[in-house]
Amino acid sequence: MYKHFFKRLFDIIGALILLPFVLLEIIVLAPIIWLTDKGPVFYNAKRAGKGYKPFKMFKLRSMYVNSPDLKNPDGSTFNSDNDPRVTPIGRIIRKTSLDEFPQFLNILLGHMSFVGPRPKIWHADKSYADMDENHRKSYSVKPGVTGYAQAYFRNSITQDEKFKWDAYYADHISFWMDVKILWQTVVSVLGRKNINTEQSYKKEQ
Repeated sequence: MYKHFFKRLFDIIGALILLPFVLLEIIVLAPIIWLTDKGPVFYNAKRAGKGYKPFKMFKLRSMYVNSPDLKNPDGSTFNSDNDPRVTPIGRIIRKTSLDEFPQFLNILLGHMSFVGPRPKIWHADKSYADMDENHRKSYSVKPGVTGYAQAYFRNSITQDEKFKWDAYYADHISFWMDVKILWQTVVSVLGRKNINTEQSYKKEQ
């Protein structure tokens, strides 16, 4: 009952409560982001949703315009305190996770949930039917603003390990698990734990 009804109900109520704060954040930060390099305020990334269907995920832009796309060897996004692609204001909003707040709009639109596997990059040449078990389970539920792997490990584990924990979450969704994940997310963000990845990156062509 929780997974199929109350989870969505709580998402809508929570997102509506937070909507004024999201709008205030955008009003305050948008001019600063734009004045940095006269670029767009939002980074509208194409991400894979439930059933591996693509959607646009809203996010405040934290990098300079036309920055190269750097990936770790396992395909995950490269992150570093010394990343030259990140703007000064981008470093602040990343460390505080303020760049993720516009995703509450995705929750209202039904693309995402408060808790679920973090959205992965969508690839047109990939098929949901051809994925292995962990990947299919990960995409069997809506992606979340935060998730099990994000809350407990953030960027300290590989992409394959994230899929393993995403699959574990998909198999064990419950109200109390979501509460624990939300609480651990607060602890991780305030403690600034595991923000960056330390793998040697490769430049995406």
